[in-house]
Amino acid sequence: MLLNNVGEHIYLPGDVINSKIQTVCDGETVRLGPGLSKHNTDVTVSKAGSLCFGPPNTFWIDCHQKRYIPCKGENVIGVISGKQGDYYKVDIGSSDQALLNFLSFEGASKRNRPNLSPGDVVFGKLAIANKHMEPEMTCVDVNGKANGMGLVDDKYGILFQTSLNLARKLLSPDCILLPELGSRLAFEVIVGLNGKIALFCKSSAQTITLMKLINESEYLSNEQMLDVLKGMFL
Repeated sequence: MLLNNVGEHIYLPGDVINSKIQTVCDGETVRLGPGLSKHNTDVTVSKAGSLCFGPPNTFWIDCHQKRYIPCKGENVIGVISGKQGDYYKVDIGSSDQALLNFLSFEGASKRNRPNLSPGDVVFGKLAIANKHMEPEMTCVDVNGKANGMGLVDDKYGILFQTSLNLARKLLSPDCILLPELGSRLAFEVIVGLNGKIALFCKSSAQTITLMKLINESEYLSNEQMLDVLKGMFL
């Protein structure tokens, strides 16, 4: 999905952006993402940052922050912190811990369900996220398939925290860092929109090197990233 900044203006909480949205999607139905809210007929900004647009007619505010605000449908990485009834409690970096049902795994049943312990890492999607209740995760898609989600085996990898801005940048199709790294060496990476990244390499030294490179790439352009990679892999 192509992500575009709608102008260079920085918006502040309380700003009304009806006219800007009408300029891009005049008369069409739009979807409001993180950082935007609707009050009566006005669309207002709830956090400082630049206005971004992506198909289909979706607007959100892009800003530099580390505190994650859950949003329905986003893929996140979490750490199991305990159990509560039929749910696991998962730390996803937000003010409230997320809930993950024992049955929210592919092939899970009351007799056959994963036995997760505190400290285990899971990758999933937020099925419920609103300000009136705890967010709820799921590790299956609409067809009941894992589709890459579930327990993350971090025995030979590392889990580290980045800013939300860097996580969105890495997942953008315009960012060349991960594809270029993948063409030069073998590794696996999972990026959550909550800023958590799981990285797996063949050696500890390689893992630490890539972790530093990813963290330092936040403010680098694609051209600067290529220069850094050429210096590393001569």
